[in-house]
Amino acid sequence: MSTLTLTMRQTGGIGVRHVRALLRQPAFVMITLVQPVIWLLLFGQLFKSVSRLPGFTTDSYIEFLTPGIVVMNAMFSNGWSGMSVINDLDRGVMNRFLVSPVSRGAITAGHLANSLVTTLVQSLIIIGLGLLAGARFHGGVLAVLLLILAALLLGAAFATFSDALGLLMRKEESMIAAVTFLVLPMSFLSTLLMPSTEVTPWIRDVAAYNPVNWAVEVGRESLNANPDWGFAFSRLGFLVLLCLACLAMAIRAFRSYQKSV
Repeated sequence: MSTLTLTMRQTGGIGVRHVRALLRQPAFVMITLVQPVIWLLLFGQLFKSVSRLPGFTTDSYIEFLTPGIVVMNAMFSNGWSGMSVINDLDRGVMNRFLVSPVSRGAITAGHLANSLVTTLVQSLIIIGLGLLAGARFHGGVLAVLLLILAALLLGAAFATFSDALGLLMRKEESMIAAVTFLVLPMSFLSTLLMPSTEVTPWIRDVAAYNPVNWAVEVGRESLNANPDWGFAFSRLGFLVLLCLACLAMAIRAFRSYQKSV
């Protein structure tokens, strides 16, 4: 059996383990949706008049907001992925994996597969709620798929980065502080809630290097009636590179942890 085939089988086995744990607590998927749904429905109504501002990209704020909430949910839900790593460390599960012949890449990828399944389900629910609230996706099915892909790539980057933090920090309190420190500033230093034409210049400059903003831009651009596909795919490329970098960081963190035990 080739190394690639063996790694894929190991990834599948670990992924199934996490998915089974998720199926035993389906309420988790819904509970983590509470905050983004509140943002979508409450903010969509509270700030709907801002779409009348000069230079606003659409006449419907809920239509503008929906891609941002999909991306925000992917960031928030996957940012806590490292908590399950810390739980596995505390219960000794991770040590059993590390003394087994399972590859470190398969451990990371299997855990990531579970995070992406959760993100996919949540993204579909948020898009459905956006449609019910009045959003219209002019780019069609392909545009919606690109929005979901951008959310999954961003979620994958945050999940693997969070896993690496969990292995390095090994304390829930430190993990909570680090994730909170990251996700809130990254949310507001983007065009998640407002178009770039309506934010201050320094926020616009920072947003250009913000991965959250890259994912939002993919969603917004692809959902336009006349999208700039080159721009959208360039942002997807940035997100792919970010995912690979975070994945490499997580694998390195596993190896570093293994040497310390």
